[in-house]
Order: sequence, then structure tokens, then C-alpha cells
Amino acid sequence: MGTQPQIPLEPRKTPVQARSTVTVEAIYEATFQVLLAVGPDRLTTTRVAERAGVSVGTLYQYFPNKQSLLLSALKKHLDRVVSAVELACRRNHGQQVSTMIESVVEAFVDAKMERSDISMALYATAVGVQEGALVNKAGKRARAAMASMLATAPNTKFADLPFTSLMLFSAMGGATRAVLEAGSSPRMVRLLRKQLVLLCRGFLMSVAAQA
Repeated sequence: MGTQPQIPLEPRKTPVQARSTVTVEAIYEATFQVLLAVGPDRLTTTRVAERAGVSVGTLYQYFPNKQSLLLSALKKHLDRVVSAVELACRRNHGQQVSTMIESVVEAFVDAKMERSDISMALYATAVGVQEGALVNKAGKRARAAMASMLATAPNTKFADLPFTSLMLFSAMGGATRAVLEAGSSPRMVRLLRKQLVLLCRGFLMSVAAQA
């Protein structure tokens, strides 16, 4: 029995010129709009190209197929969220734990809620092995940044920073997703910002006391 040919999933090329960058950004935005309109099962490269105002051939110059397009869109979203967390962590090295948590939670929630519609649309696509690998890689980046930050907290020690960061990031992600799935009204988002800080701060103080 012959081996099945592998379907290419990586983007074909990276945009360099300004015009190419604009084209790819238009394709990403069209992908999000089509996802919201018809869902991942009915999304096609033809629909995305039409929404973006480009030919299917132009789309294929950058993304060889639908799965590559969706994976790239998911990666773009995850990179934006994690980069916001990493920046907040770098800026808060040496601060008190309460200040660290307030800043990191704010950065995470802002990144997720800036385009809450996109966050929800992409949750529906993150179901396969490749998608799971992207989510896991992004989570590792965020947890590493948080562990590095927490290690600098004055007069506070944690017995197991990698596991503590895993619990912390899981709490942030789970609570934020629950609010997104519940409709993410302005009131709910305000409460999320406030209560997630309290939750994470209380958790870290409790863990540190046991170290």
C-alpha cells in the first residue's frame, strides 16, 4: 500500500514588499470574516479570495490550501496574544507580584477582547493535531515568560515555577474563554478584568506561602 502524499501546510512565501503585506493582511481579514459568516466547514479559499478582492491564484501564492490558510490565521492570532503577554512580563521584572499579575492579566484580556469575534471564530478551528501543536507552542512561550517574570519577584519564592505558571496561564485562558462563550458583554469583560486579577493574585500568594 502506497504512502499518502503529504499536504503542504506551511505558507508558500512570506510577504516582503509593502504591497504583498497589504494583500496578505486583506486575506487574513477576509478569512476571519468568512469564518464568522459561514464557519470553518463551509469556508473555502474561493470565498476568502472573493471577500479579500483577490484572485484565487493570488491567494495560492501565499497559502497552498484551506488548511494552510486557517493554520496561518490561527498562528497570527496566537502570536499577537502571546507577544502581548511576553511584553507585559518583560516590563514587570522585579515588580511586586500584585503589580505583575495586574499587568499580565490586562495584557492577555486586552489581546483576546480586542477582536473577540476573531477569538471565538478561531476557537472553532483549533481542533486538529496541527492546531493543537500551535496552541501548545504558544502556551509554552507565555508560561516561560511568566515564570521568568515571577522568578524576579522581591521577597517571594515559588517551589515549582513551571507548574505554577501552567496553572496561572490555564486559569487566565479558561476564564477568558468562558466569558467569550457567554457573550462577552461590556459588563462581563469589566468583571473579568477585575475578578481574574483577584483570582490569579490569590492563587499566587497561596502558592508562595507554601513554598
